[in-house]
Amino acid sequence: MIDKIDKKVISLIQGDLPVDPRPFAILADQIGLTEAQFIERIKDLKERGIIRRFGATLRHQEAGFSSNAMVAWVVPDQRIDEVGKILANFREVTHCYQRRPQGDWPYNLYTMIHGSNRDQCFDIAARMSRFAGIDHYKLLFSKKEFRKTSMEYF
Repeated sequence: MIDKIDKKVISLIQGDLPVDPRPFAILADQIGLTEAQFIERIKDLKERGIIRRFGATLRHQEAGFSSNAMVAWVVPDQRIDEVGKILANFREVTHCYQRRPQGDWPYNLYTMIHGSNRDQCFDIAARMSRFAGIDHYKLLFSKKEFRKTSMEYF
């Protein structure tokens, strides 16, 4: 169970942090906590499994990764966990998840990869394919980004 203060902490950390040597002190002050209390709340939320992780989000295009592709994979059901873990461990992968195939679309595992150009994305997918032993896949390149945000819960 989370209380009102937990909700305020989550609300503050789900957005951009202040660019300051002590960003948590600034955020803590906004809700009447000390910096130590604020940090302790974050640790407690993580320990209780309310939040899984806390980290930075890189805006890949601004960092020089101008090409990205969703790679759709056909993975035998008995290998889905194994292959999912293998592909998720590639540093070029930012998302990896399973979905049910739909109609004539047989793909059941998806990875989002990022590269400096389309050729590099093809190379990354080929390397992943060889490593996982899965050769039935398709790259779906992004054409235009309409919106990119993190989920805001409170």
